[in-house]
Amino acid sequence: MNSKAQVRLAIIGGTGVYDPRILADIREESVSTPYGDVNLRIGTYEGEEVAFLPRHGAKHSVPPHLINYRANIMALKQIGVERVIATTAVGSLNKAMKPGDFVLVDQFLDFTKNRAATFFEGGEMGVVHTDFTEPYCPECRAVLSRAAKEIGITAHDGGCYVCTEGPRFETPAEIRMFATFGGDLVGMTNVPEVTLAREAGLCYATVSMVTNFAAGISPQALTHEEVLEVMAENAENLKRLVMGTLTGIPRERGCTCGRSAGAMKV
Repeated sequence: MNSKAQVRLAIIGGTGVYDPRILADIREESVSTPYGDVNLRIGTYEGEEVAFLPRHGAKHSVPPHLINYRANIMALKQIGVERVIATTAVGSLNKAMKPGDFVLVDQFLDFTKNRAATFFEGGEMGVVHTDFTEPYCPECRAVLSRAAKEIGITAHDGGCYVCTEGPRFETPAEIRMFATFGGDLVGMTNVPEVTLAREAGLCYATVSMVTNFAAGISPQALTHEEVLEVMAENAENLKRLVMGTLTGIPRERGCTCGRSAGAMKV
Protein backbone atom coordinates (compact mmCIF):
# COMPACT_ATOMS: atom_id res chain seq x y z
CA MET A 1 0.00 0.00 0.00
CA ASN A 2 1.35 3.43 -0.85
CA SER A 3 1.58 5.87 2.05
CA LYS A 4 -0.54 9.02 1.74
CA ALA A 5 1.11 10.68 4.74
CA GLN A 6 3.38 13.67 4.38
CA VAL A 7 6.28 12.85 6.68
CA ARG A 8 8.87 15.64 6.78
CA LEU A 9 11.72 13.93 8.67
CA ALA A 10 13.45 10.59 8.23
CA ILE A 11 16.23 8.56 9.80
CA ILE A 12 18.22 6.05 7.76
CA GLY A 13 20.22 3.64 9.85
CA GLY A 14 20.48 0.30 11.55
CA THR A 15 18.71 -1.36 14.43
CA GLY A 16 21.15 0.26 16.86
CA VAL A 17 19.43 3.60 16.26
CA TYR A 18 15.82 2.49 16.27
CA ASP A 19 14.27 2.07 19.70
CA PRO A 20 10.51 1.60 20.28
CA ARG A 21 10.81 3.85 23.35
CA ILE A 22 11.76 6.82 21.16
CA LEU A 23 8.83 6.95 18.75
CA ALA A 24 5.17 6.81 19.72
CA ASP A 25 2.23 5.48 17.70
CA ILE A 26 4.50 3.41 15.46
CA ARG A 27 3.03 1.94 12.31
CA GLU A 28 4.52 -0.16 9.52
CA GLU A 29 4.07 1.09 5.96
CA SER A 30 4.99 -0.36 2.58
CA VAL A 31 5.74 2.17 -0.14
CA SER A 32 5.72 1.12 -3.80
CA THR A 33 8.30 2.83 -6.02
CA PRO A 34 9.42 2.29 -9.62
CA TYR A 35 12.50 0.55 -8.18
CA GLY A 36 10.75 -1.79 -5.76
CA ASP A 37 8.74 -1.81 -2.53
CA VAL A 38 10.17 -0.38 0.68
CA ASN A 39 9.04 -1.12 4.24
CA LEU A 40 9.20 1.79 6.67
CA ARG A 41 8.36 2.43 10.29
CA ILE A 42 6.63 5.74 10.94
CA GLY A 43 5.98 7.17 14.41
CA THR A 44 5.85 10.46 16.26
CA TYR A 45 8.52 12.22 18.32
CA GLU A 46 7.88 15.51 20.08
CA GLY A 47 4.67 15.85 18.06
CA GLU A 48 6.45 15.37 14.70
CA GLU A 49 6.05 12.38 12.43
CA VAL A 50 9.35 10.63 11.69
CA ALA A 51 10.05 7.82 9.22
CA PHE A 52 12.67 5.22 10.07
CA LEU A 53 14.27 3.26 7.24
CA PRO A 54 16.49 0.29 8.23
CA ARG A 55 19.13 0.43 5.50
CA HIS A 56 20.04 -3.27 5.71
CA GLY A 57 16.46 -4.48 6.20
CA ALA A 58 14.55 -5.15 9.40
CA LYS A 59 16.79 -8.10 10.32
CA HIS A 60 20.05 -6.63 8.97
CA SER A 61 19.92 -9.20 6.17
CA VAL A 62 20.91 -7.09 3.13
CA PRO A 63 24.67 -6.62 2.49
CA PRO A 64 25.87 -3.12 1.55
CA HIS A 65 26.47 -3.86 -2.14
CA LEU A 66 22.93 -5.22 -2.60
CA ILE A 67 20.95 -2.48 -0.84
CA ASN A 68 18.25 -1.01 -3.11
CA TYR A 69 19.37 2.59 -2.60
CA ARG A 70 17.16 4.02 -5.33
CA ALA A 71 14.00 2.44 -3.93
CA ASN A 72 14.87 3.62 -0.41
CA ILE A 73 15.41 7.26 -1.38
CA MET A 74 12.43 7.31 -3.76
CA ALA A 75 10.16 5.92 -1.02
CA LEU A 76 11.15 8.77 1.30
CA LYS A 77 10.59 11.27 -1.49
CA GLN A 78 7.13 9.86 -2.22
CA ILE A 79 5.89 10.18 1.36
CA GLY A 80 6.95 13.82 1.52
CA VAL A 81 10.27 13.62 3.37
CA GLU A 82 12.44 16.75 3.10
CA ARG A 83 15.17 16.11 5.71
CA VAL A 84 17.17 12.91 6.22
CA ILE A 85 19.63 12.12 9.00
CA ALA A 86 21.66 9.01 8.15
CA THR A 87 23.86 7.01 10.49
CA THR A 88 26.83 4.90 9.45
CA ALA A 89 29.46 2.75 11.17
CA VAL A 90 32.95 3.46 9.84
CA GLY A 91 36.60 2.60 10.21
CA SER A 92 39.02 5.47 10.74
CA LEU A 93 42.05 6.42 8.66
CA ASN A 94 42.62 9.47 10.82
CA LYS A 95 44.18 8.89 14.25
CA ALA A 96 42.43 12.01 15.55
CA MET A 97 39.08 10.28 14.88
CA LYS A 98 39.14 7.47 17.43
CA PRO A 99 36.80 4.51 18.05
CA GLY A 100 33.77 5.84 19.87
CA ASP A 101 33.96 9.28 18.24
CA PHE A 102 31.29 10.67 15.93
CA VAL A 103 32.07 12.47 12.67
CA LEU A 104 29.77 14.84 10.77
CA VAL A 105 30.83 13.99 7.24
CA ASP A 106 31.21 16.84 4.74
CA GLN A 107 32.87 15.17 1.71
CA PHE A 108 33.13 11.71 0.14
CA LEU A 109 35.30 9.67 -2.20
CA ASP A 110 33.43 7.06 -4.25
CA PHE A 111 35.17 3.71 -4.74
CA THR A 112 32.02 1.67 -5.34
CA LYS A 113 31.91 -0.39 -8.53
CA ASN A 114 28.59 -2.06 -9.34
CA ARG A 115 25.80 0.05 -7.87
CA ALA A 116 22.90 1.86 -9.54
CA ALA A 117 24.05 5.35 -8.62
CA THR A 118 21.59 7.77 -10.26
CA PHE A 119 17.93 8.33 -11.06
CA PHE A 120 18.91 10.05 -14.30
CA GLU A 121 19.48 7.38 -16.94
CA GLY A 122 18.01 9.11 -19.95
CA GLY A 123 14.49 8.49 -21.24
CA GLU A 124 11.76 10.19 -19.22
CA MET A 125 14.21 11.16 -16.46
CA GLY A 126 16.56 12.83 -18.92
CA VAL A 127 20.31 13.34 -18.65
CA VAL A 128 21.19 15.55 -15.69
CA HIS A 129 24.55 16.44 -14.13
CA THR A 130 23.95 17.33 -10.48
CA ASP A 131 26.31 19.64 -8.58
CA PHE A 132 28.05 18.10 -5.55
CA THR A 133 30.28 20.92 -4.39
CA GLU A 134 28.59 20.58 -0.98
CA PRO A 135 27.30 16.98 -0.85
CA TYR A 136 25.79 17.09 2.65
CA CYS A 137 23.15 19.60 3.78
CA PRO A 138 24.96 22.43 5.63
CA GLU A 139 21.85 23.33 7.59
CA CYS A 140 21.36 19.79 8.93
CA ARG A 141 25.08 19.46 9.66
CA ALA A 142 25.00 22.67 11.69
CA VAL A 143 22.08 21.36 13.77
CA LEU A 144 23.94 18.07 14.34
CA SER A 145 27.00 20.00 15.51
CA ARG A 146 24.97 22.09 17.97
CA ALA A 147 23.18 19.03 19.31
CA ALA A 148 26.48 17.22 19.90
CA LYS A 149 27.83 20.17 21.89
CA GLU A 150 24.66 20.38 23.97
CA ILE A 151 24.82 16.66 24.75
CA GLY A 152 28.55 16.82 25.43
CA ILE A 153 29.77 14.13 23.02
CA THR A 154 32.74 14.22 20.64
CA ALA A 155 31.57 14.93 17.09
CA HIS A 156 34.23 16.05 14.61
CA ASP A 157 32.79 18.78 12.39
CA GLY A 158 33.87 17.56 8.96
CA GLY A 159 35.46 14.46 7.54
CA CYS A 160 35.88 12.72 4.19
CA TYR A 161 34.04 9.39 3.88
CA VAL A 162 35.60 6.83 1.50
CA CYS A 163 32.90 4.46 0.27
CA THR A 164 34.01 1.00 -0.86
CA GLU A 165 31.99 -1.74 -2.52
CA GLY A 166 32.20 -4.32 0.26
CA PRO A 167 31.17 -6.58 1.78
CA ARG A 168 34.84 -7.40 2.48
CA PHE A 169 36.99 -5.12 4.58
CA GLU A 170 39.76 -3.14 2.89
CA THR A 171 43.43 -4.11 2.59
CA PRO A 172 46.16 -2.08 4.32
CA ALA A 173 47.38 -1.02 0.84
CA GLU A 174 43.94 0.34 -0.01
CA ILE A 175 43.78 2.18 3.31
CA ARG A 176 47.14 3.83 2.64
CA MET A 177 45.89 4.93 -0.78
CA PHE A 178 42.64 6.32 0.63
CA ALA A 179 44.56 8.28 3.27
CA THR A 180 46.86 9.71 0.58
CA PHE A 181 43.77 10.85 -1.33
CA GLY A 182 42.46 12.72 1.72
CA GLY A 183 40.09 10.17 3.20
CA ASP A 184 39.37 10.20 6.93
CA LEU A 185 36.82 7.39 7.23
CA VAL A 186 35.99 4.23 5.34
CA GLY A 187 32.60 2.56 5.03
CA MET A 188 30.37 0.72 2.57
CA THR A 189 26.98 2.46 2.49
CA ASN A 190 27.09 6.25 2.14
CA VAL A 191 27.36 6.23 -1.67
CA PRO A 192 25.09 6.29 -3.64
CA GLU A 193 22.72 7.12 -0.78
CA VAL A 194 24.03 10.67 -0.48
CA THR A 195 24.04 11.31 -4.23
CA LEU A 196 20.53 9.95 -4.76
CA ALA A 197 19.24 12.09 -1.90
CA ARG A 198 20.57 15.21 -3.59
CA GLU A 199 19.14 14.15 -6.96
CA ALA A 200 15.79 13.75 -5.19
CA GLY A 201 16.07 17.23 -3.67
CA LEU A 202 16.31 15.98 -0.08
CA CYS A 203 18.39 17.56 2.67
CA TYR A 204 20.74 14.78 3.75
CA ALA A 205 23.38 14.66 6.49
CA THR A 206 25.44 11.76 7.82
CA VAL A 207 26.68 11.16 11.32
CA SER A 208 29.33 8.43 11.29
CA MET A 209 30.26 6.42 14.36
CA VAL A 210 33.91 5.34 14.39
CA THR A 211 33.97 1.68 15.43
CA ASN A 212 37.62 0.82 14.72
CA PHE A 213 40.84 1.94 13.10
CA ALA A 214 41.12 0.64 9.54
CA ALA A 215 43.33 -2.21 8.36
CA GLY A 216 47.03 -1.51 8.76
CA ILE A 217 46.29 1.15 11.40
CA SER A 218 44.50 -1.14 13.82
CA PRO A 219 46.92 -3.35 15.82
CA GLN A 220 44.73 -6.41 15.25
CA ALA A 221 42.70 -7.97 12.46
CA LEU A 222 39.25 -6.46 11.91
CA THR A 223 36.13 -8.37 12.92
CA HIS A 224 32.42 -7.67 12.58
CA GLU A 225 32.07 -8.46 16.30
CA GLU A 226 34.40 -5.53 17.10
CA VAL A 227 32.16 -3.21 15.11
CA LEU A 228 29.02 -4.42 16.88
CA GLU A 229 30.65 -4.07 20.31
CA VAL A 230 31.60 -0.42 19.81
CA MET A 231 28.18 0.31 18.28
CA ALA A 232 26.46 -1.17 21.32
CA GLU A 233 28.58 0.94 23.66
CA ASN A 234 27.72 4.14 21.79
CA ALA A 235 24.16 3.41 20.66
CA GLU A 236 22.58 5.55 23.38
CA ASN A 237 24.71 8.60 22.51
CA LEU A 238 23.96 8.12 18.82
CA LYS A 239 20.22 7.99 19.49
CA ARG A 240 20.40 11.09 21.67
CA LEU A 241 22.33 12.94 18.97
CA VAL A 242 19.95 11.97 16.16
CA MET A 243 16.77 12.71 18.09
CA GLY A 244 18.19 15.98 19.45
CA THR A 245 18.94 16.98 15.89
CA LEU A 246 15.44 16.21 14.64
CA THR A 247 13.88 18.55 17.19
CA GLY A 248 16.30 21.34 16.21
CA ILE A 249 15.82 21.24 12.44
CA PRO A 250 13.94 24.34 11.19
CA ARG A 251 10.63 23.67 9.51
CA GLU A 252 11.48 25.98 6.60
CA ARG A 253 14.52 24.99 4.58
CA GLY A 254 17.15 27.70 4.31
CA CYS A 255 19.60 25.62 2.24
CA THR A 256 19.66 24.99 -1.51
CA CYS A 257 19.39 21.16 -1.39
CA GLY A 258 15.86 21.14 -2.77
CA ARG A 259 16.68 23.70 -5.43
CA SER A 260 20.02 22.33 -6.61
CA ALA A 261 20.61 21.72 -10.28
CA GLY A 262 19.30 18.28 -11.02
CA ALA A 263 16.88 18.01 -8.10
CA MET A 264 13.94 16.03 -9.45
CA LYS A 265 10.26 16.45 -8.69
CA VAL A 266 7.83 13.68 -7.79
